[in-house]
Amino acid sequence: FFFSVFLFCLALLFGLSFQKGTLLRRMEFSSFLFIRLKETRNLLLTYMSTLCMCVLGRWEVEELKENAVPGDKGLVLKSVAKYHAISAMLTKAFVFDDKPLIVQYEVNFQKGIDCGGAYIKLLSSSDDLNLEYFFDKTPYTIMFGPDKCGEDYKLHFIFRHKNPKTGEYDEKHAERPDVDLKKFYLDKKTHLYTLVLKPDDTFEILIDQTVVSKGSLLENMIPPVNPSKEIDDPTDKKPDDWDERPKIPDPTAVKPDDWDEDEPAKIEDPDAVKPEGWLDDEPQYVPDPNAKKPKDWDEEMDGEWEAPQIPNPKCETAPGCGEWVRPMKNNPKYKGKWRAPMIDNPNYQGIWSPRKIPNPDYFEDLHPFKMTAVSAIGLELWSMTSDIYFDNFIICSEKEVADRWAADSWGLKKLVASANEPGMFSQLVTAAEDHPWLWVLYILTLALPVGLTVLFCWPAKKSDEYIDYKKTDVSKQITKGELKEEREEFEDDELEEEKENEDTGEDGKMSVLVCSLVKDMNRTCSWVALPLSWTM
Repeated sequence: FFFSVFLFCLALLFGLSFQKGTLLRRMEFSSFLFIRLKETRNLLLTYMSTLCMCVLGRWEVEELKENAVPGDKGLVLKSVAKYHAISAMLTKAFVFDDKPLIVQYEVNFQKGIDCGGAYIKLLSSSDDLNLEYFFDKTPYTIMFGPDKCGEDYKLHFIFRHKNPKTGEYDEKHAERPDVDLKKFYLDKKTHLYTLVLKPDDTFEILIDQTVVSKGSLLENMIPPVNPSKEIDDPTDKKPDDWDERPKIPDPTAVKPDDWDEDEPAKIEDPDAVKPEGWLDDEPQYVPDPNAKKPKDWDEEMDGEWEAPQIPNPKCETAPGCGEWVRPMKNNPKYKGKWRAPMIDNPNYQGIWSPRKIPNPDYFEDLHPFKMTAVSAIGLELWSMTSDIYFDNFIICSEKEVADRWAADSWGLKKLVASANEPGMFSQLVTAAEDHPWLWVLYILTLALPVGLTVLFCWPAKKSDEYIDYKKTDVSKQITKGELKEEREEFEDDELEEEKENEDTGEDGKMSVLVCSLVKDMNRTCSWVALPLSWTM
Protein backbone atom coordinates (compact mmCIF):
# COMPACT_ATOMS: atom_id res chain seq x y z
CA PHE A 1 0.00 0.00 0.00
CA PHE A 2 2.73 2.45 0.96
CA PHE A 3 4.63 1.50 -2.16
CA SER A 4 1.55 2.30 -4.25
CA VAL A 5 1.05 5.66 -2.50
CA PHE A 6 4.67 6.51 -3.13
CA LEU A 7 4.36 5.70 -6.84
CA PHE A 8 1.11 7.67 -7.03
CA CYS A 9 2.79 10.76 -5.61
CA LEU A 10 5.69 10.25 -7.95
CA ALA A 11 3.34 9.97 -10.92
CA LEU A 12 1.46 13.06 -9.76
CA LEU A 13 4.64 15.07 -9.62
CA PHE A 14 5.60 13.69 -12.98
CA GLY A 15 2.26 14.73 -14.41
CA LEU A 16 2.52 18.23 -12.96
CA SER A 17 5.89 18.63 -14.61
CA PHE A 18 4.25 18.75 -18.02
CA GLN A 19 4.05 22.34 -19.28
CA LYS A 20 1.37 21.58 -21.82
CA GLY A 21 -2.15 20.33 -21.18
CA THR A 22 -4.59 21.02 -18.41
CA LEU A 23 -4.42 19.96 -14.77
CA LEU A 24 -7.31 17.60 -15.41
CA ARG A 25 -5.35 15.77 -18.07
CA ARG A 26 -2.40 15.51 -15.73
CA MET A 27 -4.65 14.11 -12.97
CA GLU A 28 -6.17 11.62 -15.40
CA PHE A 29 -2.70 10.44 -16.34
CA SER A 30 -1.73 10.07 -12.68
CA SER A 31 -4.97 8.17 -11.90
CA PHE A 32 -4.39 5.91 -14.86
CA LEU A 33 -0.86 5.20 -13.67
CA PHE A 34 -2.11 4.52 -10.11
CA ILE A 35 -4.71 2.02 -11.37
CA ARG A 36 -2.07 0.21 -13.38
CA LEU A 37 0.26 0.13 -10.39
CA LYS A 38 -2.56 -1.22 -8.19
CA GLU A 39 -3.24 -3.97 -10.71
CA THR A 40 0.47 -4.75 -10.78
CA ARG A 41 0.52 -4.93 -6.99
CA ASN A 42 -2.44 -7.34 -6.96
CA LEU A 43 -0.72 -9.53 -9.52
CA LEU A 44 2.42 -9.43 -7.41
CA LEU A 45 0.47 -10.43 -4.28
CA THR A 46 -1.19 -13.25 -6.16
CA TYR A 47 2.18 -14.47 -7.37
CA MET A 48 3.65 -14.25 -3.88
CA SER A 49 0.67 -16.14 -2.43
CA THR A 50 1.11 -18.87 -5.03
CA LEU A 51 4.81 -19.01 -4.26
CA CYS A 52 4.17 -19.26 -0.53
CA MET A 53 1.72 -22.11 -1.09
CA CYS A 54 4.62 -24.07 -2.57
CA VAL A 55 6.53 -23.90 0.74
CA LEU A 56 3.55 -24.19 3.08
CA GLY A 57 2.91 -27.51 4.74
CA ARG A 58 0.07 -29.89 3.96
CA TRP A 59 -2.95 -30.74 6.13
CA GLU A 60 -5.04 -33.90 5.95
CA VAL A 61 -8.16 -35.21 7.67
CA GLU A 62 -7.59 -38.81 8.73
CA GLU A 63 -7.85 -41.33 11.55
CA LEU A 64 -5.27 -41.98 14.22
CA LYS A 65 -2.54 -44.43 13.25
CA GLU A 66 -2.90 -46.28 16.57
CA ASN A 67 -5.89 -46.81 18.86
CA ALA A 68 -8.24 -45.22 16.34
CA VAL A 69 -11.95 -44.97 17.08
CA PRO A 70 -13.81 -46.26 13.99
CA GLY A 71 -15.20 -43.38 11.97
CA ASP A 72 -13.47 -40.71 14.07
CA LYS A 73 -11.08 -38.43 12.16
CA GLY A 74 -8.97 -35.42 13.03
CA LEU A 75 -6.85 -32.71 11.46
CA VAL A 76 -3.29 -33.93 10.83
CA LEU A 77 -0.17 -31.87 10.09
CA LYS A 78 1.62 -33.88 7.40
CA SER A 79 4.76 -32.01 6.28
CA VAL A 80 8.22 -31.68 7.81
CA ALA A 81 10.24 -28.45 8.07
CA LYS A 82 7.47 -26.33 6.57
CA TYR A 83 5.06 -23.69 7.79
CA HIS A 84 1.46 -24.73 8.30
CA ALA A 85 -1.46 -22.34 8.63
CA ILE A 86 -5.17 -23.09 8.85
CA SER A 87 -7.98 -21.12 10.47
CA ALA A 88 -11.74 -20.82 10.85
CA MET A 89 -14.19 -18.18 11.99
CA LEU A 90 -16.17 -18.71 15.18
CA THR A 91 -19.94 -18.92 14.86
CA LYS A 92 -20.05 -16.10 17.41
CA ALA A 93 -17.33 -13.76 18.62
CA PHE A 94 -16.35 -14.19 22.25
CA VAL A 95 -16.46 -11.00 24.27
CA PHE A 96 -14.66 -10.90 27.62
CA ASP A 97 -17.27 -9.60 30.01
CA ASP A 98 -18.79 -11.62 32.88
CA LYS A 99 -18.44 -15.18 31.59
CA PRO A 100 -15.36 -17.42 31.71
CA LEU A 101 -13.54 -18.53 28.59
CA ILE A 102 -12.83 -22.25 28.18
CA VAL A 103 -10.59 -23.42 25.34
CA GLN A 104 -10.09 -27.15 24.87
CA TYR A 105 -8.70 -29.46 22.20
CA GLU A 106 -6.84 -32.75 21.68
CA VAL A 107 -3.28 -33.34 20.46
CA ASN A 108 -1.48 -36.57 19.61
CA PHE A 109 2.20 -36.54 18.62
CA GLN A 110 1.91 -39.79 16.68
CA LYS A 111 5.64 -39.89 15.87
CA GLY A 112 6.80 -38.15 19.01
CA ILE A 113 8.07 -34.62 18.60
CA ASP A 114 11.56 -33.35 17.78
CA CYS A 115 11.07 -29.63 17.32
CA GLY A 116 7.75 -27.95 16.69
CA GLY A 117 4.57 -26.62 18.20
CA ALA A 118 0.96 -27.73 18.56
CA TYR A 119 -0.53 -24.54 20.00
CA ILE A 120 -3.57 -22.63 18.83
CA LYS A 121 -4.27 -18.93 18.44
CA LEU A 122 -7.52 -17.12 19.17
CA LEU A 123 -7.47 -14.32 16.63
CA SER A 124 -8.50 -10.82 17.64
CA SER A 125 -11.68 -9.38 16.22
CA SER A 126 -11.14 -6.57 13.73
CA ASP A 127 -12.77 -5.18 10.61
CA ASP A 128 -9.81 -6.13 8.41
CA LEU A 129 -9.42 -9.73 9.65
CA ASN A 130 -9.03 -11.84 6.52
CA LEU A 131 -8.32 -15.52 7.09
CA GLU A 132 -7.10 -15.92 3.53
CA TYR A 133 -3.98 -14.02 4.61
CA PHE A 134 -3.60 -15.63 8.03
CA PHE A 135 0.10 -15.78 8.98
CA ASP A 136 2.40 -15.30 11.97
CA LYS A 137 1.81 -11.54 12.17
CA THR A 138 -1.97 -11.79 12.28
CA PRO A 139 -3.05 -10.21 15.60
CA TYR A 140 -4.18 -12.69 18.22
CA THR A 141 -5.56 -12.34 21.75
CA ILE A 142 -4.56 -15.71 23.26
CA MET A 143 -2.02 -18.37 22.33
CA PHE A 144 -2.30 -21.69 24.13
CA GLY A 145 -0.87 -25.19 23.79
CA PRO A 146 2.24 -27.41 23.78
CA ASP A 147 5.54 -26.54 22.16
CA LYS A 148 8.90 -28.29 22.18
CA CYS A 149 12.38 -27.89 20.74
CA GLY A 150 15.40 -29.86 21.86
CA GLU A 151 14.92 -30.73 25.53
CA ASP A 152 12.80 -27.67 26.27
CA TYR A 153 9.21 -28.78 26.85
CA LYS A 154 6.73 -25.91 27.06
CA LEU A 155 3.04 -25.40 27.57
CA HIS A 156 2.22 -21.88 26.38
CA PHE A 157 -0.39 -19.55 27.74
CA ILE A 158 0.19 -16.09 26.28
CA PHE A 159 -2.23 -13.20 26.02
CA ARG A 160 -1.72 -9.86 24.35
CA HIS A 161 -2.46 -7.00 26.72
CA LYS A 162 -3.36 -3.55 25.48
CA ASN A 163 -1.56 -0.71 27.21
CA PRO A 164 -4.33 1.73 28.25
CA LYS A 165 -1.97 4.70 27.94
CA THR A 166 -0.24 4.03 24.63
CA GLY A 167 -2.66 1.60 22.98
CA GLU A 168 0.20 -0.77 22.17
CA TYR A 169 0.03 -4.51 22.78
CA ASP A 170 2.50 -6.52 24.87
CA GLU A 171 2.73 -10.29 25.25
CA LYS A 172 2.25 -11.65 28.77
CA HIS A 173 3.51 -15.20 29.38
CA ALA A 174 2.24 -17.44 32.15
CA GLU A 175 4.82 -18.96 34.49
CA ARG A 176 6.04 -22.44 33.54
CA PRO A 177 4.02 -25.35 34.99
CA ASP A 178 5.79 -27.13 37.83
CA VAL A 179 5.29 -30.60 36.32
CA ASP A 180 7.24 -32.91 34.03
CA LEU A 181 5.75 -32.37 30.55
CA LYS A 182 8.03 -34.84 28.75
CA LYS A 183 5.70 -37.85 28.99
CA PHE A 184 2.85 -35.97 27.29
CA TYR A 185 5.04 -35.32 24.24
CA LEU A 186 6.65 -38.72 23.80
CA ASP A 187 4.10 -41.41 24.78
CA LYS A 188 2.23 -41.15 21.43
CA LYS A 189 -1.14 -40.92 23.19
CA THR A 190 -3.97 -38.44 22.69
CA HIS A 191 -3.93 -35.78 25.39
CA LEU A 192 -6.54 -33.18 26.25
CA TYR A 193 -5.39 -29.58 26.78
CA THR A 194 -7.72 -27.14 28.53
CA LEU A 195 -7.42 -23.45 29.39
CA VAL A 196 -9.91 -21.86 31.77
CA LEU A 197 -9.94 -18.05 32.07
CA LYS A 198 -12.25 -16.62 34.75
CA PRO A 199 -13.71 -13.10 35.11
CA ASP A 200 -11.98 -12.79 38.51
CA ASP A 201 -8.68 -12.58 36.60
CA THR A 202 -7.52 -16.11 37.47
CA PHE A 203 -6.66 -18.98 35.15
CA GLU A 204 -6.20 -22.75 35.17
CA ILE A 205 -4.34 -25.00 32.74
CA LEU A 206 -5.29 -28.66 32.61
CA ILE A 207 -3.87 -31.72 30.84
CA ASP A 208 -6.16 -34.74 30.67
CA GLN A 209 -8.54 -32.93 33.04
CA THR A 210 -5.86 -32.58 35.72
CA VAL A 211 -4.72 -29.09 36.78
CA VAL A 212 -1.01 -28.60 36.02
CA SER A 213 -0.84 -24.84 36.51
CA LYS A 214 -3.00 -22.06 37.91
CA GLY A 215 -2.58 -18.50 38.99
CA SER A 216 -3.59 -14.89 38.59
CA LEU A 217 -3.34 -12.68 35.53
CA LEU A 218 -2.14 -9.91 37.84
CA GLU A 219 0.52 -11.90 39.72
CA ASN A 220 1.69 -14.89 37.67
CA MET A 221 2.46 -13.38 34.28
CA ILE A 222 5.87 -12.46 32.86
CA PRO A 223 6.31 -9.52 32.49
CA PRO A 224 3.66 -8.29 34.94
CA VAL A 225 0.54 -6.72 33.51
CA ASN A 226 0.96 -3.54 35.55
CA PRO A 227 4.38 -1.81 35.56
CA SER A 228 6.13 -0.65 38.73
CA LYS A 229 5.00 2.62 40.29
CA GLU A 230 8.62 3.72 40.60
CA ILE A 231 11.67 3.26 38.43
CA ASP A 232 15.36 4.07 38.69
CA ASP A 233 16.17 7.63 37.79
CA PRO A 234 18.12 7.37 34.50
CA THR A 235 19.79 10.73 35.17
CA ASP A 236 21.09 9.77 38.60
CA LYS A 237 24.80 8.84 38.61
CA LYS A 238 27.02 7.38 41.30
CA PRO A 239 29.27 10.05 42.95
CA ASP A 240 32.96 9.72 42.25
CA ASP A 241 33.82 9.47 45.96
CA TRP A 242 31.26 6.74 46.69
CA ASP A 243 33.06 3.83 48.38
CA GLU A 244 31.42 0.40 47.90
CA ARG A 245 34.30 -1.64 49.39
CA PRO A 246 33.25 -3.40 52.62
CA LYS A 247 36.90 -4.47 53.28
CA ILE A 248 40.18 -2.69 52.54
CA PRO A 249 43.87 -3.57 53.08
CA ASP A 250 45.16 -2.41 56.47
CA PRO A 251 47.14 0.78 55.68
CA THR A 252 49.18 0.42 58.88
CA ALA A 253 50.38 -3.12 58.13
CA VAL A 254 54.08 -3.60 57.25
CA LYS A 255 55.67 -6.56 55.54
CA PRO A 256 57.87 -8.57 57.95
CA ASP A 257 61.61 -8.35 57.38
CA ASP A 258 61.97 -12.12 56.96
CA TRP A 259 59.29 -12.31 54.29
CA ASP A 260 61.00 -13.45 51.07
CA GLU A 261 58.71 -13.15 48.06
CA ASP A 262 61.33 -14.66 45.75
CA GLU A 263 61.21 -18.14 47.29
CA PRO A 264 59.70 -20.63 44.79
CA ALA A 265 56.69 -22.76 45.70
CA LYS A 266 58.49 -26.01 44.73
CA ILE A 267 62.12 -27.07 45.12
CA GLU A 268 64.08 -30.20 44.29
CA ASP A 269 64.09 -32.88 46.95
CA PRO A 270 67.75 -33.10 48.12
CA ASP A 271 67.11 -36.44 49.86
CA ALA A 272 65.88 -38.17 46.72
CA VAL A 273 68.09 -40.96 45.35
CA LYS A 274 68.05 -42.33 41.84
CA PRO A 275 66.47 -45.82 41.90
CA GLU A 276 68.74 -48.75 41.17
CA GLY A 277 68.44 -50.06 37.64
CA TRP A 278 67.48 -46.70 36.14
CA LEU A 279 68.30 -46.78 32.42
CA ASP A 280 69.85 -43.39 31.70
CA ASP A 281 70.80 -44.21 28.13
CA GLU A 282 67.44 -45.64 27.10
CA PRO A 283 64.77 -43.28 25.69
CA GLN A 284 61.18 -43.63 26.85
CA TYR A 285 59.92 -44.06 23.28
CA VAL A 286 61.54 -45.82 20.32
CA PRO A 287 60.56 -46.27 16.67
CA ASP A 288 58.24 -49.23 16.05
CA PRO A 289 60.46 -51.96 14.54
CA ASN A 290 57.44 -53.66 12.95
CA ALA A 291 56.22 -50.55 11.15
CA LYS A 292 56.64 -50.38 7.39
CA LYS A 293 56.53 -47.45 5.08
CA PRO A 294 53.20 -47.33 3.19
CA LYS A 295 53.37 -48.19 -0.47
CA ASP A 296 51.75 -44.92 -1.50
CA TRP A 297 54.20 -42.81 0.54
CA ASP A 298 55.74 -40.14 -1.66
CA GLU A 299 58.84 -38.66 -0.02
CA GLU A 300 58.80 -35.70 -2.38
CA MET A 301 55.25 -34.85 -1.35
CA ASP A 302 55.08 -36.30 2.17
CA GLY A 303 58.67 -35.86 3.29
CA GLU A 304 60.99 -38.46 4.77
CA TRP A 305 59.07 -41.34 6.31
CA GLU A 306 59.63 -42.09 9.98
CA ALA A 307 58.34 -45.08 11.90
CA PRO A 308 55.77 -44.25 14.61
CA GLN A 309 56.98 -44.13 18.20
CA ILE A 310 56.06 -46.83 20.74
CA PRO A 311 56.96 -47.20 24.46
CA ASN A 312 60.44 -48.59 24.93
CA PRO A 313 60.01 -52.29 25.89
CA LYS A 314 63.23 -52.15 27.94
CA CYS A 315 61.61 -49.60 30.26
CA GLU A 316 58.76 -51.89 31.24
CA THR A 317 60.88 -53.87 33.73
CA ALA A 318 63.10 -50.96 34.79
CA PRO A 319 62.16 -48.25 37.33
CA GLY A 320 62.59 -45.63 34.61
CA CYS A 321 64.38 -44.49 31.45
CA GLY A 322 66.08 -41.36 30.23
CA GLU A 323 67.79 -38.67 32.22
CA TRP A 324 66.90 -38.92 35.89
CA VAL A 325 65.65 -35.70 37.45
CA ARG A 326 65.17 -35.10 41.15
CA PRO A 327 61.48 -34.92 42.12
CA MET A 328 60.06 -31.64 43.38
CA LYS A 329 58.66 -31.04 46.85
CA ASN A 330 56.92 -28.16 48.62
CA ASN A 331 59.27 -25.37 49.66
CA PRO A 332 58.95 -24.84 53.43
CA LYS A 333 60.26 -21.28 53.07
CA TYR A 334 57.65 -20.31 50.44
CA LYS A 335 55.25 -17.61 51.56
CA GLY A 336 54.18 -16.04 48.27
CA LYS A 337 53.54 -12.39 47.60
CA TRP A 338 52.92 -10.42 50.75
CA ARG A 339 49.58 -8.66 51.08
CA ALA A 340 48.33 -6.48 53.88
CA PRO A 341 45.52 -8.05 55.94
CA MET A 342 41.98 -6.86 55.25
CA ILE A 343 40.05 -4.71 57.74
CA ASP A 344 36.57 -3.16 57.76
CA ASN A 345 36.38 -0.10 55.57
CA PRO A 346 35.56 2.91 57.78
CA ASN A 347 34.32 4.81 54.70
CA TYR A 348 32.04 2.03 53.45
CA GLN A 349 28.78 3.51 52.13
CA GLY A 350 27.06 0.38 50.86
CA ILE A 351 26.16 -0.67 47.32
CA TRP A 352 25.07 2.37 45.37
CA SER A 353 21.74 2.36 43.57
CA PRO A 354 20.05 5.21 41.72
CA ARG A 355 17.22 7.00 43.40
CA LYS A 356 13.64 6.12 42.57
CA ILE A 357 11.30 8.38 40.64
CA PRO A 358 7.64 7.96 39.67
CA ASN A 359 7.25 5.82 36.59
CA PRO A 360 5.92 8.05 33.81
CA ASP A 361 4.55 4.97 32.03
CA TYR A 362 2.75 3.61 35.08
CA PHE A 363 -0.83 2.47 34.77
CA GLU A 364 -3.05 0.13 36.73
CA ASP A 365 -5.28 -2.36 34.96
CA LEU A 366 -7.19 -4.19 37.70
CA HIS A 367 -9.08 -6.45 35.27
CA PRO A 368 -6.76 -7.79 32.56
CA PHE A 369 -9.44 -10.40 31.83
CA LYS A 370 -11.09 -7.71 29.74
CA MET A 371 -9.10 -8.64 26.67
CA THR A 372 -9.72 -7.96 23.00
CA ALA A 373 -12.64 -10.00 21.71
CA VAL A 374 -11.84 -13.04 19.56
CA SER A 375 -13.69 -14.10 16.43
CA ALA A 376 -11.52 -16.83 14.87
CA ILE A 377 -9.26 -19.73 15.76
CA GLY A 378 -6.08 -20.66 13.90
CA LEU A 379 -3.15 -23.03 13.81
CA GLU A 380 0.04 -21.37 12.61
CA LEU A 381 2.87 -23.85 13.14
CA TRP A 382 6.33 -24.93 12.07
CA SER A 383 7.44 -28.46 12.84
CA MET A 384 10.29 -30.89 12.21
CA THR A 385 7.94 -33.81 12.91
CA SER A 386 4.93 -34.84 10.85
CA ASP A 387 1.62 -36.55 11.68
CA ILE A 388 0.63 -34.25 14.56
CA TYR A 389 -3.04 -34.99 15.20
CA PHE A 390 -5.59 -32.34 16.30
CA ASP A 391 -9.22 -32.96 17.13
CA ASN A 392 -12.34 -31.78 18.97
CA PHE A 393 -11.73 -28.04 19.39
CA ILE A 394 -14.27 -26.37 21.64
CA ILE A 395 -14.58 -22.80 22.89
CA CYS A 396 -17.34 -22.16 25.43
CA SER A 397 -18.18 -20.56 28.78
CA GLU A 398 -19.48 -23.57 30.75
CA LYS A 399 -17.01 -26.09 32.20
CA GLU A 400 -19.75 -28.72 32.31
CA VAL A 401 -20.22 -28.44 28.55
CA ALA A 402 -16.48 -28.86 27.97
CA ASP A 403 -16.39 -31.87 30.33
CA ARG A 404 -19.28 -33.59 28.53
CA TRP A 405 -17.60 -32.87 25.20
CA ALA A 406 -14.38 -34.40 26.54
CA ALA A 407 -16.18 -37.49 27.87
CA ASP A 408 -17.80 -38.14 24.48
CA SER A 409 -14.58 -37.61 22.51
CA TRP A 410 -11.30 -37.82 24.39
CA GLY A 411 -12.77 -40.19 26.97
CA LEU A 412 -13.67 -42.66 24.22
CA LYS A 413 -10.15 -42.47 22.78
CA LYS A 414 -8.74 -43.08 26.25
CA LEU A 415 -10.88 -46.21 26.69
CA VAL A 416 -9.78 -47.59 23.32
CA ALA A 417 -6.12 -46.91 24.12
CA SER A 418 -6.47 -48.58 27.53
CA ALA A 419 -8.09 -51.64 25.97
CA ASN A 420 -5.22 -51.93 23.49
CA GLU A 421 -2.52 -51.52 26.13
CA PRO A 422 0.03 -54.37 25.94
CA GLY A 423 0.07 -56.91 28.76
CA MET A 424 2.53 -56.84 31.60
CA PHE A 425 4.80 -59.36 29.87
CA SER A 426 4.96 -57.25 26.71
CA GLN A 427 5.71 -54.14 28.74
CA LEU A 428 8.55 -55.92 30.54
CA VAL A 429 10.04 -57.08 27.24
CA THR A 430 9.74 -53.56 25.79
CA ALA A 431 11.44 -52.08 28.85
CA ALA A 432 14.26 -54.64 28.57
CA GLU A 433 14.81 -53.71 24.92
CA ASP A 434 15.44 -50.13 25.99
CA HIS A 435 17.47 -51.17 29.07
CA PRO A 436 19.23 -54.52 28.46
CA TRP A 437 20.46 -54.73 32.06
CA LEU A 438 16.87 -55.53 33.06
CA TRP A 439 17.31 -59.04 31.59
CA VAL A 440 19.73 -59.84 34.42
CA LEU A 441 17.17 -58.66 36.97
CA TYR A 442 14.43 -60.75 35.32
CA ILE A 443 16.59 -63.91 35.36
CA LEU A 444 17.54 -63.44 39.01
CA THR A 445 13.92 -62.79 39.95
CA LEU A 446 12.80 -66.04 38.30
CA ALA A 447 15.75 -68.14 39.45
CA LEU A 448 15.49 -67.24 43.14
CA PRO A 449 12.07 -68.85 43.89
CA VAL A 450 12.92 -71.88 41.73
CA GLY A 451 16.16 -72.43 43.62
CA LEU A 452 14.48 -72.07 47.01
CA THR A 453 11.75 -74.50 45.98
CA VAL A 454 14.30 -77.13 44.91
CA LEU A 455 16.34 -76.59 48.06
CA PHE A 456 13.53 -76.94 50.59
CA CYS A 457 10.93 -79.11 48.86
CA TRP A 458 12.99 -81.73 47.01
CA PRO A 459 12.74 -85.15 48.89
CA ALA A 460 15.91 -86.05 50.77
CA LYS A 461 17.62 -89.43 50.24
CA LYS A 462 16.65 -91.97 52.96
CA SER A 463 19.46 -93.53 54.97
CA ASP A 464 19.77 -97.31 55.42
CA GLU A 465 19.17 -96.97 59.19
CA TYR A 466 15.94 -95.09 58.61
CA ILE A 467 14.78 -97.70 56.08
CA ASP A 468 15.50 -100.54 58.52
CA TYR A 469 13.61 -98.71 61.23
CA LYS A 470 10.59 -98.21 58.98
CA LYS A 471 10.64 -101.89 58.05
CA THR A 472 10.17 -102.87 61.70
CA ASP A 473 7.30 -100.44 62.08
CA VAL A 474 4.75 -102.76 60.45
CA SER A 475 1.26 -103.26 61.80
CA LYS A 476 0.27 -106.80 62.65
CA GLN A 477 -3.17 -108.15 63.40
CA ILE A 478 -3.77 -109.44 66.96
CA THR A 479 -6.76 -110.92 68.76
CA LYS A 480 -8.77 -109.16 71.41
CA GLY A 481 -7.31 -111.35 74.18
CA GLU A 482 -3.73 -110.76 73.05
CA LEU A 483 -4.45 -107.06 72.96
CA LYS A 484 -5.70 -107.12 76.56
CA GLU A 485 -2.64 -109.03 77.75
CA GLU A 486 -0.25 -106.65 75.94
CA ARG A 487 -2.05 -103.62 77.40
CA GLU A 488 -1.72 -105.02 80.96
CA GLU A 489 1.95 -105.81 80.38
CA PHE A 490 2.54 -102.29 78.98
CA GLU A 491 0.81 -100.68 81.97
CA ASP A 492 2.96 -102.70 84.39
CA ASP A 493 6.11 -101.75 82.50
CA GLU A 494 5.05 -98.10 82.50
CA LEU A 495 4.49 -98.09 86.27
CA GLU A 496 7.89 -99.65 86.88
CA GLU A 497 9.53 -97.17 84.48
CA GLU A 498 7.92 -94.19 86.21
CA LYS A 499 9.08 -95.49 89.56
CA GLU A 500 12.64 -95.82 88.26
CA ASN A 501 12.52 -92.32 86.82
CA GLU A 502 11.40 -90.91 90.15
CA ASP A 503 14.29 -92.64 91.89
CA THR A 504 16.96 -91.83 89.33
CA GLY A 505 15.71 -88.37 88.17
CA GLU A 506 18.35 -85.59 88.04
CA ASP A 507 17.74 -81.78 88.27
CA GLY A 508 14.03 -82.19 87.76
CA LYS A 509 14.48 -83.80 84.34
CA MET A 510 12.36 -86.72 83.28
CA SER A 511 11.69 -88.67 80.14
CA VAL A 512 8.24 -89.89 79.39
CA LEU A 513 7.25 -92.45 76.81
CA VAL A 514 3.94 -91.48 75.32
CA CYS A 515 2.07 -94.17 73.43
CA SER A 516 -0.94 -93.90 71.19
CA LEU A 517 -3.34 -96.60 70.25
CA VAL A 518 -4.45 -96.33 66.66
CA LYS A 519 -7.43 -98.27 65.41
CA ASP A 520 -7.98 -98.96 61.78
CA MET A 521 -11.25 -99.41 59.91
CA ASN A 522 -11.15 -103.24 60.46
CA ARG A 523 -10.89 -102.71 64.25
CA THR A 524 -7.27 -103.85 64.16
CA CYS A 525 -4.68 -101.80 65.94
CA SER A 526 -0.99 -101.18 66.28
CA TRP A 527 1.16 -99.43 68.80
CA VAL A 528 3.19 -96.41 67.88
CA ALA A 529 5.74 -95.27 70.46
CA LEU A 530 6.61 -91.53 70.45
CA PRO A 531 9.49 -90.68 72.82
CA LEU A 532 9.23 -87.08 74.14
CA SER A 533 11.36 -85.27 76.66
CA TRP A 534 11.07 -81.92 78.41
CA THR A 535 12.43 -80.01 81.38
CA MET A 536 10.30 -79.60 84.49
